Amino acid sequence: MSKKRNWKLMLLSGAALTCASPAFAQDDDAADETLETSRNVIDTDDVIIVTAPNYVPIGSETANKADIPLIETPQSVSVVTRDQIDLLNFIDAQQAVRYVAGVSGENYGPDLRFDFITVRGFVPKQFVDGLATPVSTTIFSTGLDLYAFESLDILKGPASVLYGSAPPGGIFNQVSRRAEAEFGGELSLKYGNDDFKQIASTVTGPLTDGVSGRITFLYRDRDAERDFVTARRVLVAPTFAFELGPDTIVEVLGYYQDDKNQGDTNGFLPVSGTLLPNPLGEVPRSRNLGEPDFNEYNRDQYGIGFELSHAFSDALQFDANFKYSDYSEARDVIFGNGLLADNRTVTRGNSPYAEDVKSIAVDSRLSGDFEAGATSHLFLLGVDYRNVDNNSGFGFVGASSIDLFDPVYGVGGDVSPGVTTRFNEQEINQTGIYAQDQIKFGNFILLLSGRYDWYDSDQIAPFTAFGSVQPSTERSAEDFTYRVGANYVFDSGITPYVSYATSFEPVLGSDMSGTPFEPTTGKQIEGGVKYDGRNLADGFDIFAAAAVYRIVQQNVVATGSSPNLVVFGEQLGEVEIIGGELEFVARIDDRLSFNGSYSYTDSEITASNTAAEVGLPLEVTPKHKVSGLVDYTFQEGALRGFGFNVGARYTSSSAGSRPSLFNPVVFDSDDSFLVDASLRYDTRRWRLSVNGSNITDKRYVARCASVSNCNFGAGLQVIGTVTLKLF
Repeated sequence: MSKKRNWKLMLLSGAALTCASPAFAQDDDAADETLETSRNVIDTDDVIIVTAPNYVPIGSETANKADIPLIETPQSVSVVTRDQIDLLNFIDAQQAVRYVAGVSGENYGPDLRFDFITVRGFVPKQFVDGLATPVSTTIFSTGLDLYAFESLDILKGPASVLYGSAPPGGIFNQVSRRAEAEFGGELSLKYGNDDFKQIASTVTGPLTDGVSGRITFLYRDRDAERDFVTARRVLVAPTFAFELGPDTIVEVLGYYQDDKNQGDTNGFLPVSGTLLPNPLGEVPRSRNLGEPDFNEYNRDQYGIGFELSHAFSDALQFDANFKYSDYSEARDVIFGNGLLADNRTVTRGNSPYAEDVKSIAVDSRLSGDFEAGATSHLFLLGVDYRNVDNNSGFGFVGASSIDLFDPVYGVGGDVSPGVTTRFNEQEINQTGIYAQDQIKFGNFILLLSGRYDWYDSDQIAPFTAFGSVQPSTERSAEDFTYRVGANYVFDSGITPYVSYATSFEPVLGSDMSGTPFEPTTGKQIEGGVKYDGRNLADGFDIFAAAAVYRIVQQNVVATGSSPNLVVFGEQLGEVEIIGGELEFVARIDDRLSFNGSYSYTDSEITASNTAAEVGLPLEVTPKHKVSGLVDYTFQEGALRGFGFNVGARYTSSSAGSRPSLFNPVVFDSDDSFLVDASLRYDTRRWRLSVNGSNITDKRYVARCASVSNCNFGAGLQVIGTVTLKLF
């Protein structure tokens, strides 16, 4: 590591260690609280109080698969709770990370299909209820709707020691809404610009003795910022809880989501007229260079599984998770792939794509606690298994050209070539065993975790005739990953910590030459300070964290687009990321809330077979991100029940790609300063709200992945919501 980067790490360390301030000790029962839809309104003649007890997070099983509060976790974790999601009207996961440190979203603008997120420079692996989702070969997101979930948990840094295959930047885990033994629920209606229409409801309660249920439903019909685009979504997520005795609970969790998008959603605009000047003028943000009556994207996905929890005693418990998932998508798309010298004629391609992914995931673990002399132990022993079967293909032909400034559609007689070429046909099996022990000696806490994984894959030769008989390649790998962390919980609530962790990630697919990817490995050292001011005073909740870290990864896979639109991968030699983060969430007297974050992320490709890449940053990894939001609710007087919030977000520019054979020139995105705001009114059973994002409607380019693949950032969005509390 260079002297310059060493100085950066030292300066960030100093900043992190000066961010905390005195408080009182954390409540010992904090880790026992769970996330739930918790908004409650106390409505009298003189006062309206909107409670949100889970606005400030306490714990997250995502971080440790154990009942360990955030303050005792020697690694960075961010939790976006349902209270925050509802108050700020986040529609999807990439919106929900707007005020989270070290995480970037909406890198492809207002995409209606996927959650494009990066964590500390890497695309995180997606989990649902602690089990990996059946992500596709090309885009590591299933696009499950945020309304189905109680929280969005982001574990930053290596997570392989508990979750197996995962990148060193981190993972995100979405926790499903659960069935409850008391009646509760809501019905909400939304309407906004771009003809955004939505009806959604979640209802829970007892069904019979020892059995509870919940049904969550959503229907959305919306247009896009781009002309001639519509998107429809149906989500149904049933859950049931069975108490099979005083010590055994079984929860059945399911979801089904259907997406139908007509037109195109974003991207594939030329750099000239978007990020760079065009002598003929600016390209409108609404410009559609596809074929509105031809382009379409359809996706069906579902998952069904259970969670079993059995307590053998107060000190010993067994938990098991199982889920079967199926994910299918198909698209027909005509897209722009080049601007001619006249600065207005755009050549186009025609590339259908289809993919089907089936996945089985199982995780079982034994946990307990015991005393040994002056130390107490909270231990965990587990084994998990994952099977993924992926089958995908594409086709490509040229298509008619179109005028960038005066497009005329439906004149080229374009016909889909069909899915003709195999992209990936691969089956992966992974088995891991892991152990963890949290050792407490007074206020000093040591966390030790280790895991061993066995991995094998069977892949049919890619870029061959789709459906043809071809030879297959079998590969196997195994690896040991671990995490060592320590912290000291002062009575003031300040907790310094340090940790070292490693990662291991087998990668689906192959490069353009057909060579299967090698597993990637990574390592991270992290140090920081956490602060829990929950007991500072009555009605005062705050959680803050500051951290610095260094990540090194070998064999990282970076993705780019070829001229036929297929998203392919290429393995680099090595990358290094040095960063610092500060994040806080606070709520005071159920009337004043704060969210704030700052991230510094310095990424560098330190070794590569492509010499031009060495020394360059990773794509879609802004060096600076800062955000802040304040929310206030009037409790007394003529304005009681009214509330408002104002937030601001700044993101510095970032590289849109790496130099490659197809994209020799790298374009940096615009930096952006965006403002959000909302108004609302609460009564005991009703909430009326209007939420605005990017209220100044700032025009900016979020990413240019190539000279012909630019994406505008999300423009003005205004959504009005009426919510009725059913019970």
